[in-house]
Amino acid sequence: MKTVWQRLLVLVILGKLILPAQAAEVEGVRLWRAPDHTRLVFDLSGPAEHKLFTLTGPHRVVVDVADTRLAAQLDHLELGNTPIERLRHGRHDKKNLRVVLDLKQQVKPKSFALKRHGGLPDRLVIDLYDRVENEEKTLQQVSRERDILVAIDAGHGGEDPGALGPGGLREKDVVLAIAKKLHSVINAKPGFSARLVRSGDYYIPLRERVKKGRGMRADLFVSIHADAFTRKDARGAGVYAVSSRGATSETARFLAQRENESDLIGGAGSLSLDDKDDTLAGVLLDLSMTATMNASLDVGASVLNSLGSVTHLHKKKVEQANFAVLRSPDVPSILVETGFITNPQEARRLRDPSFQRKLAEKLSEGIVAHFTSRPPAGTWLAANRDRVDRRHTIARGDTLSSIAARYNVSVSELKKVNGIDSSVIRVGQTLTIPSG
Repeated sequence: MKTVWQRLLVLVILGKLILPAQAAEVEGVRLWRAPDHTRLVFDLSGPAEHKLFTLTGPHRVVVDVADTRLAAQLDHLELGNTPIERLRHGRHDKKNLRVVLDLKQQVKPKSFALKRHGGLPDRLVIDLYDRVENEEKTLQQVSRERDILVAIDAGHGGEDPGALGPGGLREKDVVLAIAKKLHSVINAKPGFSARLVRSGDYYIPLRERVKKGRGMRADLFVSIHADAFTRKDARGAGVYAVSSRGATSETARFLAQRENESDLIGGAGSLSLDDKDDTLAGVLLDLSMTATMNASLDVGASVLNSLGSVTHLHKKKVEQANFAVLRSPDVPSILVETGFITNPQEARRLRDPSFQRKLAEKLSEGIVAHFTSRPPAGTWLAANRDRVDRRHTIARGDTLSSIAARYNVSVSELKKVNGIDSSVIRVGQTLTIPSG
């Protein structure tokens, strides 16, 4: 007859011994404020189920996290510019954690869990959306003439720092600084208007960024990044458009895969079938059957040409890959890699505000040059084409004949307007383009 210990040993061997599960812990809590919502993130030692409900009189949001205890502090959170008055916590049903958010105003809450990914733990994300009247946003027009609208998307943000460089340099900080400078430079151009997709340190899901660009009725969507690669010697700026047939290089494929993982890090909260109203195949088919992809390649070439006068280029042509943030069926979209933050020399430059300003100016020059040569119908630029000084900054590989052909003017006209006696031009030189 078997002893008790022998029976236990058999159960262990057969994998039938059920040990009590260890309770999860909340190891950290963070808070971000976005223009339309507040995000609260709980770092968990392991996955845990949760339930969320609201109460009124006064307004509260209650979150119950199953079999979990709080090991982090809540009193360090800055609640001043959020709808949260204070946070309370306690035990519920003896083993569950209950967190109560006392609110200053009514909100629309949304919660979801994120699985452990990379160096990030399991997380519980709570988004509190402000309840405001929905204002219909339209392009401001003056006498039927409108500005060309550029949507500027600073990559990553909030929970997602993006790539990391030497000394703790974070991609999300670098690209937001460049985006704000580009916003300022473009807004100073007659006939142009710029809007920021992300204006602070918070995360926006990739699909939502695309929707914002379309909602703005943008003429161009520009996503700004400063990415990483497996080799520290990788360097140079690059410009990318979406592809319907795969990546044009291994680097393009690597960067697209890495950027597309942002929702796993930052937390899309909408990775469900409900969010797939347009399939990737459908969007890419639309892109291939319309002028949107070609327009993206054209403006990308102009931007790349301009960037080449201020920084090294990783590739001398616009590359393509399946970047999720560029999947807009009707808005020309480009992704600009301002440099590799994992390269120590480039990281040093990307950290420098003066270099960020130079990048913004060259990005603006490329964008303005493209639309000046091809102004959309109904815009101020189209109506005032003959009154606008067109400019071109010379990049490596440019010749007077190629520039003249691009703007549909003669070489003799180009030389006359700029006081050029020979065919010698230099990189970085800015030429005035005569009216066609």
